[in-house]
Amino acid sequence: MVAMAPALYSLIRKMEIIRKVDELRHRVAGAKSEGKSVGLVPTMGALHAGHISLVDRARNENDMVVVSVFVNPTQFNNAEDLATYPRTEEADCAKLEAAGVDVAFIPSVDEVYPEPDTRQFDLGEVAAVMEGAMRPGHFNGVAQIVSKLFSIVEPTRAYFGEKDFQQIAVIRRMVELEGFNLEIVDCPICREDDGLAMSSRNTRLTAGQREVAPVIHRTLAASVDWAKTHTLEQTKRFVIDEINSFPHMEVEYYEIVDPLTMQSLDNWEDAVNGHPVGCVTAYCGKVRLIDNIRY
Repeated sequence: MVAMAPALYSLIRKMEIIRKVDELRHRVAGAKSEGKSVGLVPTMGALHAGHISLVDRARNENDMVVVSVFVNPTQFNNAEDLATYPRTEEADCAKLEAAGVDVAFIPSVDEVYPEPDTRQFDLGEVAAVMEGAMRPGHFNGVAQIVSKLFSIVEPTRAYFGEKDFQQIAVIRRMVELEGFNLEIVDCPICREDDGLAMSSRNTRLTAGQREVAPVIHRTLAASVDWAKTHTLEQTKRFVIDEINSFPHMEVEYYEIVDPLTMQSLDNWEDAVNGHPVGCVTAYCGKVRLIDNIRY
């Protein structure tokens, strides 16, 4: 199919906002009965250009695009983080309509979880390290909501940003476990002009913190050259020490991992599934930021 420019598309047909599961199922079933492909972009709202880049990709590759906007409580292991997560529904809808989205699915918590979701997914080692170790239950919550969305929408393709690099590996594992028939499409990190990875959490940074936060990507980028003449362990130490040397900054972890298994490497040559990936989580003040880079 030939994709229509999002701005032109949005002038032709108004985006639907759907809040009920049954209504969304009916809407998608109608499109599929006409042979249309469906792209799904799961989000937690507070949308930025990174999210819209996923929408644009989905728009180019599918006949219909559904974007979910739902702050999923089961993936938060920190009540304060859930309470302070930005919620900007009106602005989100304006951005989605301008991008040519067909359906924005914006349900309530009770609509998604009419009863507690007690499912436990056997996500294995890919979910046990890094974010899995630091945020117990987080990835099980991700698997709960994403599997629900996949069951409701039954998309042809689903789109995720590589900023959440480990999350994509976990979702692939969940798809394998549950037997979903769809394509997972991972999309490049979108960055601000100063290199900071776009994130809904960036809005919580003070002016001083926002000024220093780009040191995360700057250090990761510098470590690629550093790695050419240093061991993996020396490269890890370089990244951690450099980021920690800046005010407001504190690294929670920095691991260099196999891109498929997410397991930490001891030596550069230990990565058997592609180039090693460095994954960092750092606090800038009280705001937890993540990023990654390929070596």
